[in-house]
Amino acid sequence: MSDVLALAEARLCTALGEPDARAAVTFLGADRIEVLRFGAADDTGDVVRYATLGMSAQPMADPTSPVADPVRGPRAELLLTVRTGRADTDKVLRPLAVLAASPQVEGVVVAPGASLDTGEPLWPGAPFTSVLVGEPGGLVEDLELDDPMDPVRFLPLLPMTPNEAAWKRVHGAAALQEKWLRHGTDLRDPLRPGVPLE
Repeated sequence: MSDVLALAEARLCTALGEPDARAAVTFLGADRIEVLRFGAADDTGDVVRYATLGMSAQPMADPTSPVADPVRGPRAELLLTVRTGRADTDKVLRPLAVLAASPQVEGVVVAPGASLDTGEPLWPGAPFTSVLVGEPGGLVEDLELDDPMDPVRFLPLLPMTPNEAAWKRVHGAAALQEKWLRHGTDLRDPLRPGVPLE
């Protein structure tokens, strides 16, 4: 288990550099989840990236399966990228840890296209209370593990307003992403308005 987390952390550091801060959260009945903070710059300014570490220690189990396989099953960590200086996004650490603990606590399997709801703003003043799980492989490559273990996938999180989340439940993740694309939505803006949904 700890070997998987050490490898996952090494993969994150290779892709994103050394973290400039980290915090740990422990939930009753779940392993400790750390959230690492990486400062960075992209072509349109400074961004900060938050990555969970601890979710991949155990494979996610199918909630309908009577017995959880301790070796096989999907493994993942979560990534969130936002622009700096517009909001106190460092308060996202606990909500991110809650999402990362959900496979252990609630028995959910986190996969691309899924919606995850925190039930509260991601950070103070945030117009988002949920996220859409994006496709892996962009920012941080999958981490292959020894057979028979599944690779660790680093899943980007795309913040959604409550209206976007409700619209996504009806029309699907691909349709919402198409709306974002068509309107040139800056998904890294921590205070962005919701996309028009008519």
